[in-house]
Parts: sequence; structure tokens; C-alpha cells
Amino acid sequence: MRRYIILVSIAIVLSLIWYSVNFWSVHFKANTTTGTSFIFVPGNTGIEQLNNILEESGRIQNIKRFTKASRFYNLDGNIKPGRYKITAGMNNRTLVRTLRMGWQSPHNLTLSGNIRTPEKLASIISSKIESDSTSVLEVLKDISLIDSLGFTIESFPSVFLLNTYEIYWTARPKDLVIRFKKEYDKFWNQKRMEQASQIGLTPVQVATLASIVAEESNIAAEHPVIAGVYINRLKTGMPLQADPTIKFALNDPSVKRILFRHLEIDSPYNTYKNRGLPPGPITLPSPAVIDSVLNYQKHKYLYFCAKATLDGSHLFAATLAEHNRNARAYQAAISRLR
Repeated sequence: MRRYIILVSIAIVLSLIWYSVNFWSVHFKANTTTGTSFIFVPGNTGIEQLNNILEESGRIQNIKRFTKASRFYNLDGNIKPGRYKITAGMNNRTLVRTLRMGWQSPHNLTLSGNIRTPEKLASIISSKIESDSTSVLEVLKDISLIDSLGFTIESFPSVFLLNTYEIYWTARPKDLVIRFKKEYDKFWNQKRMEQASQIGLTPVQVATLASIVAEESNIAAEHPVIAGVYINRLKTGMPLQADPTIKFALNDPSVKRILFRHLEIDSPYNTYKNRGLPPGPITLPSPAVIDSVLNYQKHKYLYFCAKATLDGSHLFAATLAEHNRNARAYQAAISRLR
């Protein structure tokens, strides 16, 4: 009997040890490889699909141990979609809790470069969220939403300032638009509103002018000067005659030379035919260029022309005669290249 009790006791202790080691192995033993990476878990993902995602990531050492932990914590049916960070030495308990609680890792959505169309904007946004570009585009063209935010379809692009935004992969397109509007409202603080008022422009008009200025030159130092040229034209009632608006009206940014036939296009964006600013930005505005417009350089220039040095910089003129001399010098430089 004594031996029996001892053997049973030993068996129980060994069983407890085995259970403890197994429990620790399933729940608390590191089960990820070295390094840091991210996985994307779509909505309505089941445990089998999740296992495939984890295996394809190459970050899980033992998928069977993870599956046991998933069953213990009732993960199946409770997997939250999102972008999740996988770090070195994560145990199954931490990983399961991360997926069950939806502890996502945000990432950056950067709007940069020439974004002239809602299709291009939708493509950029959809590359950073779960929704596809078609779903995003539907929201960007939702007239009722645009109207509720106080914009028209033409002025709506002014909401999307070129910048970097921290977002979640599961963000819904409509929620993102609301987020952009909040960022827009923050940007247009009291100081900037007062500056715009002093110029006699609304924030949308400032953004519209900024989009034209940005298209005219890649040299940041020239932006306040070019803005001053256009503001002088607005004040005197002179048409803006901005070539970038013609390219926008033609829907062909590849056009290198604006010809007389191009100037006949019937469009509210034709600033040769129509006085004043077009109805909205021709490209998404940059905060830096907007500030260049708000802090435009005060001068008497009404014209500007690319320099004959062909380095992308411009010469500015107060009179048409001076401008014509600059233009002839530029055309001569172009002719020498042919």
C-alpha cells in the first residue's frame, strides 16, 4: 500500500509537471521568430484562414501550439480585423489577445506629389486600408457627404492637404474623409483665416491658388513671388492666364506646350477665358504652398516667364514689354536645343 501511494504520488507529480510544462509551452513560451513584421487580417477571418496568414508570414515557430492557445481562449469567431505587429519572442497568449482585442498597429498614409483626380486619390488611400479603391472613390464622389461638409464637388479637393496621416488599416473611407476634414479645420486656424480674409480670399480660394502656384514652379522660393503675381492680377481684374489650369481643363497633364487652340476650350478652369479663380484646386494643395500664398510677396509684377538658362527658375516682369523680352530670350534658348 505504501509503495502504491508513493507510485501514485509520483505519477501525479509527473502529470502536474507535464501539464505545467505543456501549459507554459502553449501559452507563455516564445513562438515567433526574430525581427519585426506586420500581418493584415481581413474582416470575417476564421481560425484556419488566420493560421494560413501566420504560416505565410514565416513568423510562427509552431502553428500547432498557436492553434491550441486559440481554442483555449476561444479565438475563432472573435478575430478582429486589422494590421498587427509581430515582434520577436511573442508568446501565443499575447498574440491571441492582440488579435482578439483588436490591438492594431497604425501606419502612415502619405499624400504627396501631383494628385489631380479623385481616382488617383482613391488609389493612394485604398493602398493603406482594407477597402478597395472603388469603395473609396464612391465616398469621394458622394455628393450628399460633400454637401454636408460644406463643399462642392469642385472645391472638395481642398480638404485633402498633402501631408502624412497616421491611420488604421481598418479605417472606413467615410470616417477617413471626416478625419481629413478635421485636419483641414485644424490647419485653418484663426491666424490663417485672418490672413486669407486680408487678401480677400476664402480658404478654398487660397487652396485653389496654391494648387496653381505649385504647378507653375518646383522652386519653393519662387512660390510667394508667383502667388504675388496672381494676386496682383486678381486685384486688377486681369485674367489669371495660368497654363496649368488649361492642362487640367484638357485632362492631359502631359501637354508640354499650350497652343492657341487649347485656349479655346470651354471650361470653368480656362483662366484665359474666365476671370478670377477656377471653381476649385487643380491638384491637392500643400500646406507649405498654401502658406506661401497667405504670405505672398508684395511687388508690382504681373508676368513671369521661364529663364533662358532652362534651369526651371523664372524671370518676373511688371510690364508686358519687359515680359515679352524675357519670353523671346526663353524661346531662343528652346530653339537652340532643336
